[in-house]
Amino acid sequence: MSKLKLLVVEDDEGLCRQYRWAFPEHDVLLARTAQAARSVMSRERPPVMLLDLGLPPDPDGVSEGMGLLRELVGVTPDAKIIVVTGNDDINHALEAVAAGAFDFHQKPVNLDVLQIVVGRAYALHHLEQENRRLQSRPTLSPIARIITGDEDMLRLCKNIEKLAMADVPVLILGESGTGKELLAHALHELGPRADKPFVAINCAAIPETLLESELFGYERGAFTGAVQQSIGKIETAHKGTLFLDEIGDLPALLQVKLLRFLQDQVVERIGGRRPIQVDVRIVCATHQDLASKMQQGEFREDLFYRVNGVAVQVPPLRDRIGDAVLLAGYFQTKFSGELGKRGSRFSAAAVRAIAEYRWPGNIRELENKIKRGVIMSSERLIEPADLELAPTNERLADLDIRTARARAEREVIQMALAQSNGSIAAAAKLLGVSRPTLYSLLDAHHIATTSELPSEDNFIQA
Repeated sequence: MSKLKLLVVEDDEGLCRQYRWAFPEHDVLLARTAQAARSVMSRERPPVMLLDLGLPPDPDGVSEGMGLLRELVGVTPDAKIIVVTGNDDINHALEAVAAGAFDFHQKPVNLDVLQIVVGRAYALHHLEQENRRLQSRPTLSPIARIITGDEDMLRLCKNIEKLAMADVPVLILGESGTGKELLAHALHELGPRADKPFVAINCAAIPETLLESELFGYERGAFTGAVQQSIGKIETAHKGTLFLDEIGDLPALLQVKLLRFLQDQVVERIGGRRPIQVDVRIVCATHQDLASKMQQGEFREDLFYRVNGVAVQVPPLRDRIGDAVLLAGYFQTKFSGELGKRGSRFSAAAVRAIAEYRWPGNIRELENKIKRGVIMSSERLIEPADLELAPTNERLADLDIRTARARAEREVIQMALAQSNGSIAAAAKLLGVSRPTLYSLLDAHHIATTSELPSEDNFIQA
């Protein structure tokens, strides 16, 4: 187990030796000047520091020590700074506490008392870190695999949770890349058929000549090349869920055959004569406008009403307030680790570009852009050019002042979190608010941070 770091800012060599002796279980870091202290704090980030107010070039006064204290409190507000002063005037010690010091101790140093004070400082730092970790958990929908803070998306996920228990056909509508297949998985996994098969087939990805045999199966000798019997996707899904993705691309002849199956829950394999009873739940999805296709005679109206027991509309990423920045933070953390670029972060301009871009390709496009940005960034900052993005002033008009104000507040909080790599303290400083105020805003807006996002396996994929 690594030692706890303790920074000692003291120009007295004898006192430094006493500190080393008094804290043998700590990694004691020494700094004899304010500049050295800044360097060590920036590099090592120790949680607790002992600070002598009488530092050179003002060893008999407190100006140098007080200046360093105020600077470090602003830069590293989480660190616990214990002021050690030889000045008999306790007013300086009280001034230091008012400026943000955790506690004070007057010289001559009583090591037994100081050890207790330092122990309290570490304990409080640990409790605050744990509290911050718990409060910064991302806002998750009832569907564990989906990360979102958008009210409409959260509402949709709650509806999916309800629909999962009702054995009715569900039609999922939405643009490509919005997470339709993941929602179909959720309908299966949250329902009574969860321990049975989930079988998916993309109606647009399989040639029309093969799609029928994929769905219904075939008997041996049914056609040239049918050297053995094959079970179709519908039979494979018996007692489970059949997910028909892009059902809007289903050919007309297969629409008739699928309708017959939906009416009777009976299939016949190609070349077969025996009807086979099948019990499956049907979930369908499409990015197409089925109403328009019905008007044009390209999609059967009776089939539409069979698959459309309940329809749900998945909002595109551009309409999910704050989600683009939130998910960008997830991908940035993921790819930075995978590609050996830990410590990289978005610049303020990049965060604005991510928030303002329209994302026509939705989450798929976002993932690709962020991966490119991590790869292409030459420094620790990921800029808009690395993402192949440029800020845009496009905005949807919203004449409700309260809605517009809430959206603007939410977006600027998301930007601050992204620019500060999820650090609550740093984000609060950027926003000009206290940490308690920021925590309240996070709760009010249902905003998640990236410090404890679910793993890649639990992330929305569409």
